[in-house]
Amino acid sequence: MDPGAESYRRFLAGDEKALTAILKLYREGLVLFLDGYVHNIADAEDLAQDVFVKLCVKKPLFKGESAFKTWLYAIGRRAALDHLRKNRHAADEPPDETLAAETQNVEEMYLRAERDETVWRAMQRLPEAYREILFLTYFEGLPNRAAAKVLHKSTHNVETLVSRARKALRSALEKEGFDNESL
Repeated sequence: MDPGAESYRRFLAGDEKALTAILKLYREGLVLFLDGYVHNIADAEDLAQDVFVKLCVKKPLFKGESAFKTWLYAIGRRAALDHLRKNRHAADEPPDETLAAETQNVEEMYLRAERDETVWRAMQRLPEAYREILFLTYFEGLPNRAAAKVLHKSTHNVETLVSRARKALRSALEKEGFDNESL
């Protein structure tokens, strides 16, 4: 059972706590997904908030034709594209310096931070379509079929895109002098 769909159904039926469950499940991932478009974590947080406000106020119909997460990310994607159209002058900014590493070993935290920064730099050199598909499939764990719905592409097109994006990322990481085996 899709916990997001169930929570949204409960919210529409009047259970205000169900919205809190949706926020806990999807807020962080949606912000990171949107940051991949707008390249500004503050704007991404604002856009994510706008998406959740839209859920509260407009209460769009969720038909259940996809996973709730896929539907929610598609709404977010449209919001990000609208934002980019309105603000074409937005500059790329580096990711937030704080890393959510929950390890007590300082050396391990340092190595993880270096690896993450290297991957981030390598991904920034990739075409937007590659960054987008890698984020959806690897970082968010969406299956190719769900990613295809978010991106309005065929599943075959997404599979091809994933393959090409992985090769491009591997090449970019090699240029950074990064050992791909440690990913």
